Amino acid sequence: MKKTILSGLILGAGLLLAGCGQQVTSSKSSVSVGILQVVQHGSLDQARKGFKAGLQKELKAHNSKVTVKYHYLNAQGDQSNLNTMSQQLVQQKNDLLVGIATPAAQALAKKTTTVPTLVTAVTDLKAAGLVKSDAKPQTNVSGTSDLMPVGKQLQLLKNMTTGNKPLGIMYNSSEENSVLQVKLAKAYAKKHGINLKVVSATSTNDVASVLAGLTGKISGLYLPTDNLMASAMKTIGQKTKAAKLPVVTGSIEMAEDGGTATYGLNYYELGEQTGKMAYQVLIKKQKPQTMAVQTADKLHLYVNKANAKAIGLQPSSIKQP
Repeated sequence: MKKTILSGLILGAGLLLAGCGQQVTSSKSSVSVGILQVVQHGSLDQARKGFKAGLQKELKAHNSKVTVKYHYLNAQGDQSNLNTMSQQLVQQKNDLLVGIATPAAQALAKKTTTVPTLVTAVTDLKAAGLVKSDAKPQTNVSGTSDLMPVGKQLQLLKNMTTGNKPLGIMYNSSEENSVLQVKLAKAYAKKHGINLKVVSATSTNDVASVLAGLTGKISGLYLPTDNLMASAMKTIGQKTKAAKLPVVTGSIEMAEDGGTATYGLNYYELGEQTGKMAYQVLIKKQKPQTMAVQTADKLHLYVNKANAKAIGLQPSSIKQP
């Protein structure tokens, strides 16, 4: 009942102001947004912060007096937590649900096919079963994809290495988003004659031992936008720096936490884009069913200068691929 009354207030305000050519504004109006994040690490945290900032920026730009109440839950990488938390957010009757990363997005989508849902930091919404197509989702879900220019990132790493040893790739084979990126990396490598050594780790306890098995056998390491790898970047950074290995990461935040460089998107900016979409859903009453999935507006070359110097590379020598 509360949600019905709230929707009526917002719609009524919109009709009242439409004749004046103004945006929906009401000092008494409020909306609730439920956010589910799969795990805590730099990239996803930045996406969440960017989302809030993007929505607030849109509200301010349109002189909207609508206030936003957030319900934020973090599953800390636990699937059972995702199930219970997604159910909790649905039962709270939030006006909008937000899933950060593929597992969180899928958990929400399994619990409701009616509540408007936006997602971010999801590599391939269609492959994850969240939308019918990127151009026209035809489900209650839309959002922003964090699909990176995998080929260019791999080329960036190749340009930073010397010798004939293959490039290493380490990822979590349990993450659908990572599997897709590794598939793209293999295709690029085959086309450009780049030798790869691909290994998988499925838990934080595996990362150090799997990485130790690569040491001495590769000339550089590529890490896709992988939640497990992002969570283990401190460990990876220490081990690869000791081995003088350049590391190209899927995201800027991962590079900041222990990588050497990347060419990719900024998760805060991606979150902001999603926040702008949220304004359209919450205030303009657009439906995710008809909102095309968006990709990052900008890509950036980022170099971790301290890491580059520590492994014997001049930061200025690292160029955009």
